[in-house]
Amino acid sequence: MSVNASSEDRRRTGEQTEGRDVGTRSPPGDTLSPRLRAWLVRAVLVVVAVVGTIAAVRLIGSIDWAAVGHALGLLAWWQIPTLVALLLVRQTLNSLPLSLYIAGVSPYHAVLNDQVAFTIGTVAPTPSDLALRSAMFTSWGVPVAAGLAGALLHKLTFWIVRFAVPVAGLALLAGRGDPIEVRLIDAASVALAVAILVVLLLVMHSDALARAVGLRGGAIARRFRKVDPEEWAASCVRFRGDVAARFHGAFPRAVAAMVGLLVVDVSMLTLILRFVGVSSADASVSTVVAAYAIAYPLTLFPFAGLGLLDAAIVASLTAVEGHGIEASAVAALIVWRVFTVGGPILLGAAALGTWYRTNGARAGLWNLIRGRGDLAH
Repeated sequence: MSVNASSEDRRRTGEQTEGRDVGTRSPPGDTLSPRLRAWLVRAVLVVVAVVGTIAAVRLIGSIDWAAVGHALGLLAWWQIPTLVALLLVRQTLNSLPLSLYIAGVSPYHAVLNDQVAFTIGTVAPTPSDLALRSAMFTSWGVPVAAGLAGALLHKLTFWIVRFAVPVAGLALLAGRGDPIEVRLIDAASVALAVAILVVLLLVMHSDALARAVGLRGGAIARRFRKVDPEEWAASCVRFRGDVAARFHGAFPRAVAAMVGLLVVDVSMLTLILRFVGVSSADASVSTVVAAYAIAYPLTLFPFAGLGLLDAAIVASLTAVEGHGIEASAVAALIVWRVFTVGGPILLGAAALGTWYRTNGARAGLWNLIRGRGDLAH
């Protein structure tokens, strides 16, 4: 299909460019709808996360919850505004790539769009978040296909950083002279980041390579699902057509924003550890950063790896610094999760209310949601 497809064609096919694998509309004979498949995938991830969390907690040992409560009691009221300010910086950095990748989307609009999508995506899997994303883009005069292509590129950028960050943790341990054990999961994570980056650069290089990547990806996917490689190829070409003009200038800045997000995120965790009584002598900044970076790919699981990621960080900290900090570390992670999971959900609800008052009613938001995210509207 030509990159210069009509806007109507782009609207009809925009749903394929983000949130689901490109070109994976359910063909005849495929008994699982994309919505049902998304719920099943989420359910499997939740089960894996729960099982992994239980296993990790058993490895850590019993937790002194009275000591956890004591550590939480060390928090002072003035520390809350500090963490809120850092959260706002974190969420702004997280949303910034949307304004870099999508023409006509300001940083303010990017924050609104991304916060709303996060909140809806926490409650229900794609395409529920796509319905709201597309309605917001339309209300701002941004073509839906271009908006969703930019949102997909934002997600891919985050995935590259997410899966590459264990390298930073391992390098930090090496610099400290600590023994390094590169696990299979670490190697697989970094390999996935490299693979995503290579495929993305190939797609962005030319229409011919974009089509070739789509055909190859579709051929591989067809071994497991009923997909049309030609449709995958056409989707890759459309995706490139929507974002290629801004990609080369925006991608390095988007990566920098994602790295900044992680820096603020681990800074919040380190501060909270200090707030609940874990001093630098108990757990140095480098120890905290290394534990965070190596475990960060676990945010792949629902609710940003809630439980699983936390158990992995506690296990890493206690392995280095001893079980004396275990209760305080658990307390710190509880507070950190309240801000980094609960905070964005509340901000997303506020962003939805702000947008609805100004544009949402005119965009027919509720009809769009009842229509299960039909992006052709």
